Amino acid sequence: MTENDKLQVFEDQTIRTAWDEEKEEWYFSVVDAVAALTEQTDARKASTYWAVLKKRLKDEGADELLTNCKQLKMKSPKDGKRYKTDVANTEQLLRIIQSIPSRKAEPFKMWLAMVGRERIEEIIDPELTIERALDTYAQKGYPPEWINQRLQTIRARKELTDAWSAHGVQKGQEYAILTDEVTKAWSGLNTRQYKNLKGLKKENLRDNMSTLELALNMLAEATTTELTKAQNPQGLEENRTVAKQGGTVAGNARKEIEAQTGRPVVTAENASTMLLGQAVTGMIEGVVKDEDDKE
Repeated sequence: MTENDKLQVFEDQTIRTAWDEEKEEWYFSVVDAVAALTEQTDARKASTYWAVLKKRLKDEGADELLTNCKQLKMKSPKDGKRYKTDVANTEQLLRIIQSIPSRKAEPFKMWLAMVGRERIEEIIDPELTIERALDTYAQKGYPPEWINQRLQTIRARKELTDAWSAHGVQKGQEYAILTDEVTKAWSGLNTRQYKNLKGLKKENLRDNMSTLELALNMLAEATTTELTKAQNPQGLEENRTVAKQGGTVAGNARKEIEAQTGRPVVTAENASTMLLGQAVTGMIEGVVKDEDDKE
């Protein structure tokens, strides 16, 4: 567990958080979240409220939730010492919020209901998933060319995982191991190192790649898919060898591009800096156009 002294602010109230780098999961102090949502200014009262709420959750049959909630040592805002504190990940915290009768908790409950409705609609009509993804990327400010490239990478990724599944690779940890091999072979960094370079935690790595990075990542995965079909590897270790081969093809392409351009392909630039740069460029172009029109 790292970075367990971070603070999040919710309507002027601080919530202590901890980041688990291995699991790529944020954990939140439940007492702090309860205090913020119930407008409790006294920590002791918030702790009492949480104790009562735990009993209510148990009565509601949420035994698994309470069992899975863990304790971490967090710094007390009063004396600066570390004490064991009940924490919850995002999913657990959202479930806890559902049992809090509070005006501040109501927007979260409405959002959860909306997300649930949308998920049911997507199960009925899977095409809606693609349409919502397009809308989400557009609302975040991604250009149409990048969005089209991103959707192609999703398809390439699906074809690769289907090939892995058909060749004896288990979903989950084994997928992650092979993804690391492909990524390291083409970029020189494993997935975690790549995310660290870009300053990411829970964010999706591909959503923070440039168009060129996406293209090379897709080349690596598409090549790995074709090699998997051709060589018919079975199990994790044989597929690991093929993953390295597929990633190396794209890695060689990256090195050639860098030799020709004199610039690195893999950079620390992420979605925030990319979109900010595009926004600034757009403003400059707008100003120039206005001046040209005046002339």
